[in-house]
Amino acid sequence: MKANFFIVGAAKAGTTSLYKYLSQHTDIYFSSIKEPNYFSTDIDISDFTTLYKRNTFLDTDLYFAGKLLPELQLTFVRNKDYYNRLFEEIEDKKILAEASTSYLYSENAAQNIMDYNPEAKILVILRNPIERAYSHYQMALRYGHTELGFREALEKDISQIKKGWGVSELFIELGLYYNQLMRYFETFSKDKIKIVLFDDLKSNSNKVLQECFDFLDVEKMEIETDKIYNAKKLPKNPQLNHLLTKIGAKKLIKSFVSESTKNMLAKAFYKNGNDSISKNDREFLLDIYKDDIKKTANLINRDLSSWLIF
Repeated sequence: MKANFFIVGAAKAGTTSLYKYLSQHTDIYFSSIKEPNYFSTDIDISDFTTLYKRNTFLDTDLYFAGKLLPELQLTFVRNKDYYNRLFEEIEDKKILAEASTSYLYSENAAQNIMDYNPEAKILVILRNPIERAYSHYQMALRYGHTELGFREALEKDISQIKKGWGVSELFIELGLYYNQLMRYFETFSKDKIKIVLFDDLKSNSNKVLQECFDFLDVEKMEIETDKIYNAKKLPKNPQLNHLLTKIGAKKLIKSFVSESTKNMLAKAFYKNGNDSISKNDREFLLDIYKDDIKKTANLINRDLSSWLIF
């Protein structure tokens, strides 16, 4: 059996929620690794920063050594047999799926997916790139990848000479959707691609899900959508959080303490995040994104004018 449905991104645009909702359907199976990143062959693991390596599970030999494959959020599978194992013996499902957000950014993924399964269906969820960048920044702050303020983190990432997945944050690049989408529109027929907007998923999730079921040609069913995934939590002390991440202390603590202790520490260490982006930062980002937003709107034939105002 081969995977025949791919949620390819964009990162920080609601892919986890969409994946969780669609996973509830009786005819849809998602791989035990949500993001195996197998088809992003232009992403070189050896280029990853020490910080990214330290905080990302990369030992696929260890993962696939057992007969049972536990759920895993993300890794980088580079072995064909390993990838095939994610879907072997799944014969009672119509849709076999995975959700690697690197596939939208990757220059190779679209063609690699086509070569693997020409009948594959592609789903892309897009979010206002300004809001996506800020959500991405909050994630980087939470994970301890940065200790800087939003604008400082953006400018540092923009000025970084060497860039790439796991090499730099790509705060700006991951929101430049037009060229990323074009790779899929040039590779797959339009009936194999579905575009979802984050705002629509947020405001009317059931309508979006029923449209997805139509796209996948599976029976419509009611889905539980009340739970919020990837809720924003920010460190109370970004500098300490960054230091603990940098030296590997957070990962070490997680491996030794109980779930109840983890929850207690999380409450003491983190606070609720927010979506407040300053007017100056919005203007700065809009100047970068406005032309790409207009081209993207024309490409997908959707009104994205709300992304151009604030």
